[in-house]
Amino acid sequence: MTDSLPVSSKAPAKTYTYDEILKKCLQYFSGDELAATTWINKYCLKNNSGQFVELSPDDMHLRMSIEFARVEKSYNLDPEEKKSLSEYGQKRKPLTQKVIHGLFKNFKYVIPQGSVMSILGNPYVVGSLSNCVVVKAPLDSYGGIMYTDQQLAQLCKRRCGVGFDLSKIRPSGVSVKNAAGSSSGVVSFMERFSNTTREVSQNGRRGALMLTIEVTHPDIEEFITVKQDLTRVTGANISVRVTDEFMKAVDQDKEFALRWPVDATLPQVQKTVSAVDLWNKIIKCAHNTAEPGIIFWDHQHWYSTSSVYPEFTNESTNPCSEIAMQGGDSCRLMAINLFSFVDRPFTSESVFNYEKFYEVTYEAQRLMDDLVDLELESVEGIIHKIEQDEEPDYIKQVELDTWKMLYENGKKGRRTGLGFTALADAMAALGLKFDEPAAVEAIEKIMQMKCRAEFDSSIDMAIERGRFEAFDPKVEANSKFVEYFKEVFPESYGRMITYGRRNISISTVAPTGTVSMLTQTSSGIEPVFMLSYKRRRKLADSSKVNEEIHFKDDTGDWWEEFDVYHNKLKMWMEQHPNKPLKANPYEGATAGEIDWKQRIEIQSVIQKYVTHSISSTINLPEDTPISTINKIYLQAWKSGLKGITVYRDGSRSGVLVSKDDKKKERFVETKAPKRPDELKTKVIRFQNEYEHWLAFVGLLDDKPYEIFTGRAEDAFALPTWVDEGWVIKNHDAQGKSRYDFRYVDRQGYNVTIEGLSRSFNQQYWNYAKLLSGILRHGMPIADVVNLIDNLNLDKDYINTWKNGVRRALKTFIPQGTVAEGHTCPECGDSEGLIFEEGCLKCKSCGYSKCS
Repeated sequence: MTDSLPVSSKAPAKTYTYDEILKKCLQYFSGDELAATTWINKYCLKNNSGQFVELSPDDMHLRMSIEFARVEKSYNLDPEEKKSLSEYGQKRKPLTQKVIHGLFKNFKYVIPQGSVMSILGNPYVVGSLSNCVVVKAPLDSYGGIMYTDQQLAQLCKRRCGVGFDLSKIRPSGVSVKNAAGSSSGVVSFMERFSNTTREVSQNGRRGALMLTIEVTHPDIEEFITVKQDLTRVTGANISVRVTDEFMKAVDQDKEFALRWPVDATLPQVQKTVSAVDLWNKIIKCAHNTAEPGIIFWDHQHWYSTSSVYPEFTNESTNPCSEIAMQGGDSCRLMAINLFSFVDRPFTSESVFNYEKFYEVTYEAQRLMDDLVDLELESVEGIIHKIEQDEEPDYIKQVELDTWKMLYENGKKGRRTGLGFTALADAMAALGLKFDEPAAVEAIEKIMQMKCRAEFDSSIDMAIERGRFEAFDPKVEANSKFVEYFKEVFPESYGRMITYGRRNISISTVAPTGTVSMLTQTSSGIEPVFMLSYKRRRKLADSSKVNEEIHFKDDTGDWWEEFDVYHNKLKMWMEQHPNKPLKANPYEGATAGEIDWKQRIEIQSVIQKYVTHSISSTINLPEDTPISTINKIYLQAWKSGLKGITVYRDGSRSGVLVSKDDKKKERFVETKAPKRPDELKTKVIRFQNEYEHWLAFVGLLDDKPYEIFTGRAEDAFALPTWVDEGWVIKNHDAQGKSRYDFRYVDRQGYNVTIEGLSRSFNQQYWNYAKLLSGILRHGMPIADVVNLIDNLNLDKDYINTWKNGVRRALKTFIPQGTVAEGHTCPECGDSEGLIFEEGCLKCKSCGYSKCS
């Protein structure tokens, strides 16, 4: 969560109710409730009292355009320099606030992503505008690991997605000079980083983490298999930095040397494995759980405009892998809405307006560079805030140093990430099937135009504003991207070598899930996920029931069911009312239908014109064999991709059991592990109606083993900041067992409060003992919660207890667990509801409910 600021003179005075904003946003988005609520929940500005101060996205776009225009005004062009600009650069008009607002308005042309929409021009918070941060790899020591862990926490609290590499950490079993005697290895620290991300990602904060490791590291097998248990490392994505050396060994079925340090000519640790065996394990894990991801590291390095510079050599990527950077740098993102450049969409006269596209892309790249300045201002604000904090200098030094490092690298490289969204919609609007050869040709032409406009803009800005500090034509010659750029755009290349460019790296293709909801288009590079789905709406007035079109559920509530169509398909339907639905240009080319070979071809074509990387997921049916995953990854490497992700339907719903195995399932008795005398305990507070409640959840191997729950007023006095401790089993003078609670106070002293077992109502205690018995025998937490939901308890105070214990245990359900037996009340998907951060969320329509 970003830190609050005193209200400034620029702070909006007027406030609005949620209902007022929803009404206005439904008008804005033409009745699209998902788009309206997404904008309200994620980007609508709130004051320090939590009141809304923006009525619609128009207010947000105005807020951002004011800030961008302010930066544009700060740069002045010498008339003599104008002669050196590109043809368009010489004739273009200034980017005024009105022009910028026109680019943003209605999400039509240019969409600043994520933190930019929520924080830029926001007088109430101190936050970063960066979407992606890579920090330096943890040093191989406990001090180094703790340092990185603190950097992670400090960055996540300001909405940054973070990535770093673990390859410098020594493998397990290697001698260390401390009490342990030997290293516990890379995987032992992954849970720490994962838990930090999850801990910070609460109450409005947005944490995301990528952990990478080089395939040559001796701990590689433990790394790639750790997330086969879906309850582990749940707060991070993991990817393997795969080298060409390894891929060639796989291709030729050779032995491969694991070593540490991974880049040493004389490694301290070395062992030989079968490259094919290791590759098959990676493939099997990806087939099972969609992780680890694969990053083709040599291509990330050489087909880059930044990594070839020694001080900018890639170390890791951001959480979605589309931005690889050196440790200590960050990047901001914008997307161009490709659908808006199709004139007369879904007609026989549809064309792509390349001239308009070039001009908007050119200006968008200027806005990206302006965004670097705006981020540097934001970082200055963060540094000032830290310096003014009352914490001692030694406490805040890591946070301060981290932001100073990001400031210096941001200023030095001026890295940008200009991407796009709505590619599939643009192709459909042109009458092209997404995966047909004509579409691939059109995509390449669009990407060529985008690349030329971006570089023309960055080169012109080098003339106007100055090139990035490290620019060197000799280093540029090492870049495979620049080599291809010279071949395709010789004139622009010549100007770049003469004048330099403003930004060390320019473009990317990032995920645009939320952006696509606001633009009401397909997402990024992806095909349309589904053309339509069923949605249900509960009837508030039962007197309006029509039994021919409405239906009653088991509880007696009446519902209406209707079809929801992909927004641009709906546009096609309105223009072609007499055509059968299956004649639409999306038919047969959705995410689950398009052939994976075509997906790779499209991505390889786009990658040729992108300086960073591409976030893309190939969706596969549940019955896809492992051999297909193998073919996909090999073809991706041979096609020059920088990375690829596959998702096989159902692969993350839990431990995989074959259909044959399911038929053989039998009742199995279990024996609960013995309770230790001391049990680590999480203290969970929550509001239930008007009552304050406490839950003490004892953890064994980080999983709930026992629970005691009750009203806080019935319990002993516990400081509000205490959120963990230990429940200790002791015996009184008569030999009767009792439970005590111990925590560490702020001065570091142990405080023990005896008699936890007498602190709650006896009836609560008995029910808690019953549930604790179920927990310690290993029933999955989701099933325990479901059991509580289905309890029929007569008395109100017992029902209050039921709500409390359910809420407490929900927080321990592994992320992504499918809520079996639950149907989404919005879209009716019987398999769409999953648990996420203790809430039920629908992966089909975005519905969310916490209770």
